[in-house]
Amino acid sequence: MRRADFEWRVPADHPAFAGHFPGRPIIPGVVLLDRALLCAEAFLGTPAIVWQIAHSKFFSPVGPGETLVFQLQAAAGGSIAFSVRGGGREVAAGSLKPGR
Repeated sequence: MRRADFEWRVPADHPAFAGHFPGRPIIPGVVLLDRALLCAEAFLGTPAIVWQIAHSKFFSPVGPGETLVFQLQAAAGGSIAFSVRGGGREVAAGSLKPGR
């Protein structure tokens, strides 16, 4: 099966940190999903707009300046399994499927 890793350093000034949450900024899960979609676009050369999020799970918060690794693997039926790791821990996981 095809597999690829993509690294992303979370910018300390990412606009999602404004108000999410004061005193302990964490990146919202939707930002991680957006990044997974962009990685899928690079992985298969298919525009991110044609992908749907089949499922996702979030395990650990992500703060400013963290380096994350998005690991994507082609799966059956044209779907993509993804996992996100950072700082030696699993941050999130899920799968993407082709849209209709």
